[in-house]
Amino acid sequence: MVAALYVVLTLLSQILGLASGQIQVRLSEALTILPVFMPAAVPGLAVGCLLANLTIGSALPDVIFGTLATLIGAIGTRLLSEKSKYIFVLPPIVANGIIVPLVLRFAYGIKPLWLSFITVTAGEIISAGVLGIILYNTLLKHRDQLFPH
Repeated sequence: MVAALYVVLTLLSQILGLASGQIQVRLSEALTILPVFMPAAVPGLAVGCLLANLTIGSALPDVIFGTLATLIGAIGTRLLSEKSKYIFVLPPIVANGIIVPLVLRFAYGIKPLWLSFITVTAGEIISAGVLGIILYNTLLKHRDQLFPH
């Protein structure tokens, strides 16, 4: 289910022109908060990213390393899920903010690299940070119904 949601939200982002390129605000990256609620979201996010990148026609290095960035971010979110409030949004922001600009440079030839670091990180702050925290707070209100122990 998580993978399917990730793909659908990435496709929506693609329609809006925000799923790839130097300026990215993938709506699907808001889902990177899900490992806070359920460990199964970690592989779900990675598979979703892999399928989304294949679906939108990403270059092979992007498919591989973009998926890796999402996996690293999801694992980091899970590991920080019990720490201080909202710190769990940092791993996806950092992982994508470092890895994706390098992919853009070496897989697509997008320059300058420094600008990609800024724009991709800003996009991740919007999607994983701002939208992720909004989603987190919404899900937290219904945690017991949505994620029974």
